[in-house]
Amino acid sequence: MRESAVPPSDLVGSVARALRVMEVVGESPYGLTTKQIARRCDITVAAAYRMLRTLAHMGYVLRRDDGGYQLGLAVADRFRELVIAMRGPVEVGEVLRRAAMDSGYSHYVASFVSGRVAITAVAEGPKTPYLEDLVPGFDDGAHATALGKTLLATLDQRQRAVYLKEQGMRAFTQATLRSPAALEADIAAGLRRGMQVEIGQFKPGVACAGLTVVSTGELHQRYVVACALPAADLMKQAPLLRDQLTQTARDLARALAPAPASTSAAVA
Repeated sequence: MRESAVPPSDLVGSVARALRVMEVVGESPYGLTTKQIARRCDITVAAAYRMLRTLAHMGYVLRRDDGGYQLGLAVADRFRELVIAMRGPVEVGEVLRRAAMDSGYSHYVASFVSGRVAITAVAEGPKTPYLEDLVPGFDDGAHATALGKTLLATLDQRQRAVYLKEQGMRAFTQATLRSPAALEADIAAGLRRGMQVEIGQFKPGVACAGLTVVSTGELHQRYVVACALPAADLMKQAPLLRDQLTQTARDLARALAPAPASTSAAVA
């Protein structure tokens, strides 16, 4: 499911090392010195210094007054661009915002990105508890969210087994499913009811329901939509929620449909 871990024959080592420097800097919330970065990246202090000077000049890292380095604002700029690119057509955001406004619940779109289940668009609703992890780019916990289960349901059982082996089944709560067999049974139940559901498997007291938007084609062409809400609300409103999600899925399918190719009249 994931991209090959074997480096390409034309790998540019200096670029890979510079990106590794950025990863190391980002992993520390307190900043790191040049020597600490060099040691963690297994490069010389001189090489680390040159890379940091270049990255600082371009805004990707900042040198603090105490000599430590942290990520720079250019990283945030790239993230905003990533969010826009992942969302797709502007109509996708409009559909999600309308669904969040009408229902009061946060709505999410997800697809496969580099072979992993990832959130691609979000519209927050006031009735949904704040879920700080569920932002565009989040690619963890497919087994614990209705969003992830809905996408995994577009795979066959063998593909799901490979995915779970690669990504693992981390326990987010005591209710999180931890075995492939349990997840298979849960996905099958969701297919029967026409909606994938999880209650407290990702966060205590919070539930999530998901439906397919596009279920065929290449992995990156498959999309699902889900909404998160208090667990008690799901228990009371499941049929209504499914109807609302069905309409939202239809609207999203239209928004994601390729634009018809333009034709021009032949010139005699």
